[in-house]
Amino acid sequence: MQPADALSNIDLLVVGGGVAGLSAAVRAAAAEPGLRTAVVAKAAADYSATWWAQGGVAAVLAEGEVERPSFTDSVESHLTDTLKAGAGLCDGEAVQVLVGEGPQRVRELASHGANFDRGPSGRWLLAREGGHSVARVVHSGGAATGAEVERTLVAAAVALGVTLVENWFAVDLIVRAGRCAGVTFLAPDGTTVDVEARHVLLGTGGAGQLYPVTTNPLQSTGDGIAMALRAGAAVGDVEFVQFHPTALHAGSPDGPRVLLSEALRGEGAILRDEAGERFVDEMAPRDIVAASVAERIRSSARGHVWLDVSGVPGFSSRFPSLAERVRQAGVDPDREWLPVAPAAHYMCGGVMADLDGATTLPGLWVAGETACSGVHGANRLASNSLLEGMVFAARAVEAILAGKSSPDPTGVLRALNSPAPNDCGAIGVERLHRNVEAPPGHVGPQSSKAPRERPSGTVSDDRRRLQKAMADGVGVLRDAGSLSDAAGVVDVIRHRYGCGPRDDPSGVASLETRNLAEVASAVIAGARARTESRGGHRRSDFPSTLDAMSCRFVQ
Repeated sequence: MQPADALSNIDLLVVGGGVAGLSAAVRAAAAEPGLRTAVVAKAAADYSATWWAQGGVAAVLAEGEVERPSFTDSVESHLTDTLKAGAGLCDGEAVQVLVGEGPQRVRELASHGANFDRGPSGRWLLAREGGHSVARVVHSGGAATGAEVERTLVAAAVALGVTLVENWFAVDLIVRAGRCAGVTFLAPDGTTVDVEARHVLLGTGGAGQLYPVTTNPLQSTGDGIAMALRAGAAVGDVEFVQFHPTALHAGSPDGPRVLLSEALRGEGAILRDEAGERFVDEMAPRDIVAASVAERIRSSARGHVWLDVSGVPGFSSRFPSLAERVRQAGVDPDREWLPVAPAAHYMCGGVMADLDGATTLPGLWVAGETACSGVHGANRLASNSLLEGMVFAARAVEAILAGKSSPDPTGVLRALNSPAPNDCGAIGVERLHRNVEAPPGHVGPQSSKAPRERPSGTVSDDRRRLQKAMADGVGVLRDAGSLSDAAGVVDVIRHRYGCGPRDDPSGVASLETRNLAEVASAVIAGARARTESRGGHRRSDFPSTLDAMSCRFVQ
């Protein structure tokens, strides 16, 4: 059977083969009566950003399930840690859903065959990561949890008869009468195929390829967020790009950087500057550590700082896959400090959704990194990412099975039509329009350094040009001038790649560049409007956090 033949009469069309998409597909196929479900992925179904995830899954499990040290954890503690990391922009109701339903999702994953690391008693081992007050992260292979999660979900989907279509690129959403009715795909043979479905769920991951240095795979080009923007679905919080502070600054520049898991710092690894001095609390949330690392790099002659893992007991045996990747990059962890620098890691914002994953476009659902569910706010707490995909994918499917057809005013959608916080504590919103300047008083002096002429060269040249502009202007540290420079480059590229899919002779590469420019434009718009520093958004010209900006910028 040809893929197109299997993509008919679909109840749930899942775009993306990571933890969010596969969790939704497995749950939908296992339901009684089930949903006719198909998963369409732009690469191999077992190769997504999920595969690269290292740390683990954060969840408060029962005492009898884990090798528990001498402390008492609680859902309330996980909630508090998440809210603190989110720097005032988390949706409390969404976080409560995440931490409350997370443990059961972990147990379900284990029931499908996921092998988490166990201690002498046979119970699950726990790790502590930055921003967590206690150890609560289950993991696999030390730092290979994502690969195990991906393996488990692919196997479960195949066993349940889910249609899996690989190497099909999602071009745009099909919208009819104000409702999402399917997706247009580019097939491997270069033809476009319209796949209709009663419901569409985006699980396409983030947009790490906005930057030249990232922990994300080459496929992370913001496709779902870009499609949603073009279709008119609300997108929020995209200025909060999380940079992982400890990516290995060694090895090949092509492909994802080796991410040195936060669990290393939880086990005793220390960050040192050029003088060999410790300069930051390694267990602080990622935004704080990344900003401190970036400041040290900017004031030194090197492009990195050091991670000293000599204090981690049995590093090579505790983290075998990580130790091997470090050695492959030409660094001996038993003898050397590891050179590290921040790398683009995670989109804290995305397509806005209610507590069931329903977006402002009826028929369109979203889960995982593509979503703005409100659980991350301005900065994601470590190891809440896989958890978010598992929890909200399950909720989306349950809502579809229950007959839900449009979004509710819950979670981040609660205040969408109200500019001020309401009695439920929803964070107010401010609408942004990327085709006009940000509101007066929100943007500093403009720079004229960015070229405005039409770029020349190949698609690869344009992609590198865009990535350099984002790294220089919209990185860990940013200001009005750098944002203006980046906007000048991105606007030209966005205009150049604004053609529709059927007019595009360059195939996937140019469609990806089109999506990157679309998302980059949204990131810059949010960053220019947010004249403060909060979470993953750091403005050197506005270093303080302002109560007046405890709002969500929506596009």
